Amino acid sequence: MKSLVPPGVYAPQEDTALLAAALADEPVAPGAEVLDVGTGSGALALTAARRGARVTAVDVSRRAVYAARLNALRAGLPVEILRGNLFDPVRGRSFDLVLANPPYVPAPGAHLPPRGAARAWDAGGDGRLVLDRICHEAPGLLRPGGVLLLVQSALSDPELTVDCLRSAGLKSAVTQRQRIDFGPVLRTRVEWLRERGLLSPDENDEELVVVRAEQPV
Repeated sequence: MKSLVPPGVYAPQEDTALLAAALADEPVAPGAEVLDVGTGSGALALTAARRGARVTAVDVSRRAVYAARLNALRAGLPVEILRGNLFDPVRGRSFDLVLANPPYVPAPGAHLPPRGAARAWDAGGDGRLVLDRICHEAPGLLRPGGVLLLVQSALSDPELTVDCLRSAGLKSAVTQRQRIDFGPVLRTRVEWLRERGLLSPDENDEELVVVRAEQPV
């Protein structure tokens, strides 16, 4: 069943597929508690729910929450879908697996967009406004042996993500890589990215990576 993606909601793309591939490599026990932050239309949340996990999904966008709830209903899957800013709706809870496809595209300006579709990808001058929050806050949500799977662009410094998660006590590494053509947003920012030193003169595509981090038992 094809998911419904209303205008203004982030549609599943190459980063979603790469994170889904990483999820497929993880053992997910029936009843495992899974959190999907930045769920968009709910594609990853539904993938985890189909494997028997108990899934909670979060998005800051009202349209995304509505779309994810509708897609879960159409699929007949019992996913808890909450509206809120990153981990705010699940404070005090813990999870076996956390999935994150956050905004990670470097953008002119020092702040996140307050509304609109760009809120799903723009993440400040270095692309790390949300990534840094995840690195700081996600370790506290993982149970012993719990895993964080996070997808981001190489433009937003995945090695810094790995180092931050290791500093928080997690075992962390890049486990998946894929090069893709520039999408519409990055095509408009190529010169700006080169001026910032985030893109070399001979780079004409983007690398996506999955960072996997595990809470020691």
